[in-house]
Formats: sequence, structure tokens, C-alpha cells
Amino acid sequence: MQAVILAAGRGKRMGKLTTATTKPMLKLKGKPILEHKINALPKKIKEIIFIVGYRSADILHHFKRYFGGRRITYVFQTNLNGTGGAIHLAKSILRDKFLVMYGDDLYNKKDIQKMLEHDLAVLAKEVEDPSKFGIIKKDKKGHILEIVEKPKRSKDKLAVAGVFILNKNFFDYELVSVGNGEFGLPQTLAQMASDHKIKVVKASMWHPIGNPEDLEKAEEILHKFI
Repeated sequence: MQAVILAAGRGKRMGKLTTATTKPMLKLKGKPILEHKINALPKKIKEIIFIVGYRSADILHHFKRYFGGRRITYVFQTNLNGTGGAIHLAKSILRDKFLVMYGDDLYNKKDIQKMLEHDLAVLAKEVEDPSKFGIIKKDKKGHILEIVEKPKRSKDKLAVAGVFILNKNFFDYELVSVGNGEFGLPQTLAQMASDHKIKVVKASMWHPIGNPEDLEKAEEILHKFI
């Protein structure tokens, strides 16, 4: 099975930390964030496809063509047109079912393993402030009804955590614009909900890394994810 890791952006909120390297290559306990993410992938994942852009040479130099017994493939996103646009760049090399994850968050290996049980799935975690995230509305059986982007008020608090199980049906749907020339993966996936059952898998742990404070916190709690 293939895993796509989105790692094309610079991470502007990291400030000077990403002047010399890209955010997914910032180190935690002496290893890049991406390396910790790869170590959390189930054994069923045999190939990793990196979507790279800003300072891509840093990622290529570190992981090369094989890493940890897995084949590594690179796809270059020169036009940073969002997470949906990134997946479309890899369309020709993706097989029917594949995993997608954001390149700068920490996830629990058991949560990812649970996702592999489904044909289509999204990882979600309950948050205190829904206005900062894409929020999932689900039916009684735990399938997506819709995703509302950064609602000002919401009784639903399950946020999209950035791990997805997709299949080639994803490419049958028109990419959804999220503004500024970008197209969103979660928003496009939500379009499939009327035709396909997309399971919402609740995460036991999730730590998004968006700014230097998040990185410092990740250093403290990394042992919980390993």
C-alpha cells in the first residue's frame, strides 16, 4: 500500500526556523519530523510518495530512494495550489487505495492502523475551539455528512486531523477551491459523502505543529507518539 505525505510548503508561521530548511524537516529529538511520521506508519505501507516543493533537496538528501525498507517516490509541487492540488499531481502513480497524511503533524500508530480497515476514512479529533479547524458533521453510523471550514459557532467539535484513506474515486470529483488559488483535500472529499461512505475514525492522539511553540511542545510529548 502507498502513503502520500504532503511536505511541499515552507511553514511561514515557523518564522526564522524555516529559513534554512522546510518545516517537515525540523528536528524533534535529533530526527526530522518526517522521520518520526514514517516510523509511525504500519508495515502494510510499502511505498511513500513525498509531495515536495520548498527546499525539496533537504528531503531528497535525507530519505533518498529507499528509507527504512520502504521505497520513496518524489512528486514536485512547484505551484502550491493546496492539499487537493497536491494529490492530483500524484494521480498517475497512485493505485486504487492509498493513505494521505499532512507532513507536519504527529499521529499515533494505532490510529493509523485503524484507518486501514476502511475503504474511505478520515482521522478526526475533538477540539475545544472549532473555529480554528475544518469540522466534521457525521451521521449516526459515523460517516461524513459534510465538513464545515472554521465555523464561528458549532456544536460539532470533531476536527479534520490530516490523515485520510482515499481511493481513485477521489479523482472523479472536481477540486473544491478554498481561496487564494488553493484547493482543499478535505473539502473535495466531503463531496464524495453523498455517493460513498467515508468513515470518521477518532484519533486517540494528535499534535499539529504550526508554530515554534507547537514544536517545543512536540519535543516534550514525542515519547507518547513513539
